Amino acid sequence: MTQKLTKTFVENLPYADSGQVFYRDSELKGFAVRIGKTSKVYVAESKLAGKTVRVTIGKHGVFTCEEARSEARAILGQVARHINPNDELKAKRAKSVSCAQVQEDYLRARKNLKPTTVKDYRRIFNTYLGEWANKPLSEITKDMVERQHRKIGERSHAQANLALRYFRALVNFAMAQYEDSNGESILRDNPVRRLSQTRAWYRINRRQTLIRHYDLAPWFQAVMNLNNTVIAPNREVIRDFLLLVLFTGLRRAEAANLTWNRVDLKNRTLTIKDTKNRENHVLPLTDYLHATLLKRHERATNQYVFSNEQGTGGLVDPKKQIRNVINESGVEFTVHDLRRTFITIAESLDIPAYALKRLLNHKMSNDVTAGYIIADVERLREPMQKITNYILKCVGAIPSAEIIELPRQTIA
Repeated sequence: MTQKLTKTFVENLPYADSGQVFYRDSELKGFAVRIGKTSKVYVAESKLAGKTVRVTIGKHGVFTCEEARSEARAILGQVARHINPNDELKAKRAKSVSCAQVQEDYLRARKNLKPTTVKDYRRIFNTYLGEWANKPLSEITKDMVERQHRKIGERSHAQANLALRYFRALVNFAMAQYEDSNGESILRDNPVRRLSQTRAWYRINRRQTLIRHYDLAPWFQAVMNLNNTVIAPNREVIRDFLLLVLFTGLRRAEAANLTWNRVDLKNRTLTIKDTKNRENHVLPLTDYLHATLLKRHERATNQYVFSNEQGTGGLVDPKKQIRNVINESGVEFTVHDLRRTFITIAESLDIPAYALKRLLNHKMSNDVTAGYIIADVERLREPMQKITNYILKCVGAIPSAEIIELPRQTIA
């Protein structure tokens, strides 16, 4: 419908019963008012490259009819010069999006992230990049990235690399997410590239610490000395937790959050759900582990195999008791060192590669041969027992060799 748009005319227009109705100005082609169920909005529209370009000016009442006509004239002038005003508006919005908002959009888009991973990402951002939270992402420069990396590196090289690699992922996401109407990225470059171009990334040597075979005996004895006291009633839980990690190679969180419904004492297996590689991890229980968990089950008070002291959840990082073991044994270690110790022992015993990967729950997706092997849990019992026996021999819990009594010879 074409009619000269005036203040009185627009105010007297009835709201639409459903959908939207357009009333177009007879004096300025491309100027119109859009009537909805509850609103009256001025718009400008024209053709650009064969496509209709429509730009919202604003609500009637906020803009007078003459103000809206003036805005429409400017917008239509841009279109006549082959400029899409929506592109500029979209670009302006994208360039103003904050780093914090980019992170929220990123985490929302990554639907398959585990809650623990999301928590870690937020911790990294808040701890090391929090001062950028309210800054527009487009304002983060290469110099700012370089300075922040160096600043964090004064405390920790590893955390500096981790924080900026996470920020690099956020920027890469933004470059794909925020585009103009032609599908062109608003952000042209990732400022974190500066660290690669200048070779500024810190060189981080992977931890190689583990418990050597000759240190296993004093370590084991110190762990076995973790007995409950009135002051520390949870020491035996920590003792069995450390033993389970050493004898299975489980990750700390996997062992700490293990629940009894994942332990089959009858069939002598345990199952870890929702693992790092998202595949269930089923392990056989050796005689030693079965006996350990059987005793623990007899004293269970809740669903967790290794409950925290309050009985409200799984075991948290037992730093104090680990320090007690270190002080008594003289053997420095972390919980992850126990996993490395298990892996090192397994490799030294020439356990087949496929069995070793299954014991550690490592994926074999790139190995064509592995796809034809069904690694049943029963096939893992022998290599698992082999590892257990080696550890028990090192700590002196079982003889390192069979002792044969020789007959006494009488000397004539």
